[in-house]
Amino acid sequence: MAEIQDPENTLIMDTTQGRVVIQMRPDLAPNHVARIKELVREGFYDGIVFHRVIDGFMAQTGCPYGTGTGGSGKKLRAEFNSEPHVRGTVSMARAASPDSADSQFFICFDDARFLDGQYTVWGHVIEGMENVDKIKRGEPVVNPDRITSMRVAADVVG
Repeated sequence: MAEIQDPENTLIMDTTQGRVVIQMRPDLAPNHVARIKELVREGFYDGIVFHRVIDGFMAQTGCPYGTGTGGSGKKLRAEFNSEPHVRGTVSMARAASPDSADSQFFICFDDARFLDGQYTVWGHVIEGMENVDKIKRGEPVVNPDRITSMRVAADVVG
């Protein structure tokens, strides 16, 4: 595994396709990063599927029902920023309202610059993007891949 510079702001996401390491960006979206870390530490994401995966676009996860209709029950005020949506960007999914992001997020497979400034970017994949590329596609996904566990690196011993 690559050397982790900031363990408190790094996520280790183990999926059915392998490990993905995400560098969180509290400088861009401090409230979103804080909420994601709360959810991770509660085990919220463990076992959750990638329910919407569009080839050449993104893989979305974070719905407890596996349908894209649910969340943790706590909406977040948008923290739109100038960070571009490019390969490896991690950004919050939301409904029509800018302040409707909750627990769902997506990882970009490729450039998706048309999303810039409209969704809250809060991280970037720093390792394991090849594993993100292997996630099964679909809307909805049949027999979807899932997050087996997600941890804040600072909480992982060894």
